[in-house]
Amino acid sequence: QVQVVESGGGLVQAGGSLRLSCAASVRPFSNYYMGWFRQAPGKEREFVADIGTVYVDSYADSVKGRFTISRDNAKNTVYLQMNSLKPEDTAVYYCAARLYYNRDYEYWGQGTQVTVSS
Repeated sequence: QVQVVESGGGLVQAGGSLRLSCAASVRPFSNYYMGWFRQAPGKEREFVADIGTVYVDSYADSVKGRFTISRDNAKNTVYLQMNSLKPEDTAVYYCAARLYYNRDYEYWGQGTQVTVSS
């Protein structure tokens, strides 16, 4: 059974930083596209960032220049470094995995809460 587990969320002041981690038991991890999404209260889940199998990454405009996604295939882990956090970044952050770029994400974690205070 595939497991996707996020960690690293918490409470931080505006302007601060957090690093989220996501460990996924998909095999082989290096073949999977990995993404981060978030859902704020009362809003729909939205794309944050993703990273491909050859480390090509993409970002939502709202986080570009502040967030960085990376992966460590040896550890089956993807990271989201979040800098210059804003109160509007407050959300539950989800990690997801998919084998094919042109298909929906197949596996999702339970999410980790990020709260940014003003």
